[in-house]
Amino acid sequence: MPVFSAIFLSLLLMFPARVLPESDYLSVVPLKGDGILSLLRRYELDKYPCNLDKFCALNKITLKNNLIKGKKYFLPIQLRTYDGQKIRTSLGIKDYDVALSIQVYNEVMLAKGLKVASFKKDKIIWVPHHATNCPTPKTTVAINQAGKSPISENERVNPEFQKSSNPGKRKFPIFGETFSYTPLLSNRLSGRIFYIDAGHGGIDPGAIGRYGGFDLCEDEYAYDISLRLCRKLIEHGATTYMITRDPNDGIRGGLILKCDKDEEVWGGQAITAAGQATRLYQRSNIINQLYAQNRKAGITQQVAISIHVDSRARRQQVDLFLYYQRSNEESKKLAQTLHNSIKGKYQVYRKNGQYKGSVTTRDLHMLREVKPTAIFMELGNIRHPLDQQRIVLESNREALAKWLFEGLAGK
Repeated sequence: MPVFSAIFLSLLLMFPARVLPESDYLSVVPLKGDGILSLLRRYELDKYPCNLDKFCALNKITLKNNLIKGKKYFLPIQLRTYDGQKIRTSLGIKDYDVALSIQVYNEVMLAKGLKVASFKKDKIIWVPHHATNCPTPKTTVAINQAGKSPISENERVNPEFQKSSNPGKRKFPIFGETFSYTPLLSNRLSGRIFYIDAGHGGIDPGAIGRYGGFDLCEDEYAYDISLRLCRKLIEHGATTYMITRDPNDGIRGGLILKCDKDEEVWGGQAITAAGQATRLYQRSNIINQLYAQNRKAGITQQVAISIHVDSRARRQQVDLFLYYQRSNEESKKLAQTLHNSIKGKYQVYRKNGQYKGSVTTRDLHMLREVKPTAIFMELGNIRHPLDQQRIVLESNREALAKWLFEGLAGK
């Protein structure tokens, strides 16, 4: 399972800094072309300002210095001995969440191939400096608040408005406070409509996995990735409907997305408790009504996307698999395009270049009963440790949304 860009350890927010005993630091030789930031980024350290300060202090350099070819540099990663029991007892810390974040960091480094063996095998724990000194990542989000009369997310954004609007006016509260202001980057998807159905919600959390003592609810992770995809589509002029909606969960960072039951569907309707079949018809009926209205208005390019996370035996790792509508060549072509987009990315990031995702047809309600061209996808096995990293790491959720967007946009 590949791991992308920065890891956001929001479980650590608000915990006070801790000082660990002095120990050795990991030393590495930079790759050709590396600067300080690119080196730290490779080890998931760049989002934390204290890591940058510590790197400079350890190596007695400043940000103005270039890295010297062939020279070893100390990274702000302490090498600590694992006692064979727990990370907390090994490091002399009491906080479970801090220990969990360090465990996750070691798993990420192992998955990226930067750490040769699990700390349980080589008895060496990598302790990133930020875990005990600056647990809050520094994130910079450009928000343009110029202009008046923000757009309500519930109002359909038509192409004519998009062509003339100031990006600062484009406010979509559903994305949460940090990401609500959504700039218009291009009109390449103008005139195209997408209906995004994040699986389950309300009284139905979908599949549930366990991760470091926490529940992973399928509906929360499917929703976060769906929101990220939705925002990218809107940035490029598409009209996008989030069929499943949460009144207070926008795009979220961190590993553990809290399970709740307050999701609703388009139009403010509560998700029915009358049974799974009724809940599915509730969604497909909404999509079909919107489809008919938009088709009557002359819009022919309409696509419905259902996003889920599968549950299988804990030892069974799977790649993304997509289903398309029977006897619908457009649906099949779109599923194949998305598959190729994702496969191409994995072949770059994976050491062996192997990707075992699939594209098949299946008689599913959200394919059979909706009128627009539709696809249905499963993002992995919520019970498999490596598949879990595909969804718990914010950088991975963002990458999945980006790759899906590129497939849908034809990039």
